[in-house]
Amino acid sequence: MAIGKIVKGIGGFYYVDADDVIYECKARGNFRNDNLTPLVGDNVEFSINENAENRIEKILERKNSLVRPPLANIDVLFIICSLVDPKINTLITDRLIAVAEYKNIQPIIVLTKTDLDDNYSEYVDIYENAGFRVITVNNESFEGAQEFKNIISGKVCAFTGNTGVGKSTLLNNLFPALELETGETSKKLGRGKHTTRHSELFKFEGGYVADTPGFSSLDIQRYDKIMKEDLPYCFREFRDYLGECRFNSCTHINDKGCAVCKALEEGKISKSRHSSYVAMYNEVKDIKEWQKK
Repeated sequence: MAIGKIVKGIGGFYYVDADDVIYECKARGNFRNDNLTPLVGDNVEFSINENAENRIEKILERKNSLVRPPLANIDVLFIICSLVDPKINTLITDRLIAVAEYKNIQPIIVLTKTDLDDNYSEYVDIYENAGFRVITVNNESFEGAQEFKNIISGKVCAFTGNTGVGKSTLLNNLFPALELETGETSKKLGRGKHTTRHSELFKFEGGYVADTPGFSSLDIQRYDKIMKEDLPYCFREFRDYLGECRFNSCTHINDKGCAVCKALEEGKISKSRHSSYVAMYNEVKDIKEWQKK
């Protein structure tokens, strides 16, 4: 028996890193009975068998997991947003931030393609004022990319974002040995080809870096919904005002005596972020807990 980390899963086979040796494994059959699926990033106990398949026997306790991208035990989520081709969608960005906050993962916003549009201070202000770290990257000179390595050191980090935002291009620049496939953005569809087919962890700087498949806005709507009771706490700039509203039932949308709305009027909370909150709240306001299953 040995303990390692799943770094890739394809077609029912899982590749486990244990002391810098990669073992191909199958999962124990009764995981399915427990409604449990091994994820990339899982720490597992597995058996090494000379005359049979290696087998994952136990999935160790997770500190968090994501449905899309399908990863476990993530420390940092780099949310990649391009300024052009495709243009940043703040609602999708805020959905991902909220999921990261809900799962206790540190979100870091990355704005790419600053060489194509240098008018990005608006987005930097929105997210820095909300309390997030923002990294800007020039896709020609890759100025700004050096900030990543200190963050990655010793952690499990995921890079995610809509297809076409330059995620694989950025990872190739940071870690040339990856040689990840990249694709041009489709002018007709306004999104890139799905150049990354599966989630995979790569070992760097004493930690791991994940490359993940691109997602669509539909995927975000289908997975990892946050219930209305929890949603305000996933907007960190709201937290100082929660509990200060006139009514305990306050939705923080346009309620009388709402401390969040007052902060919005005073410019302490950005209109963009509050609009994302309202959109996300309206999507889940009528959903019961049992309906999430």
